[in-house]
Amino acid sequence: MKHDNDNDPTILMGAKAIATYLGVTQRQAYRLVYECGLPHFKLGGTVAARRSTLARWLDEQEAGARAVA
Repeated sequence: MKHDNDNDPTILMGAKAIATYLGVTQRQAYRLVYECGLPHFKLGGTVAARRSTLARWLDEQEAGARAVA
């Protein structure tokens, strides 16, 4: 049963959730956010990101790496 107050599964809340999604450590997730331009936004002071935005960003990073190689 879905309730109106259920969390949106497309939004990753916190560096730990972002790190798990990316397969990196929480420290690496913070580094990607604050030093490498990983797309994110803040919700109540907590770093957050949409899964679809991160997937698109990863595709762009991969395409850029292939273009250089």
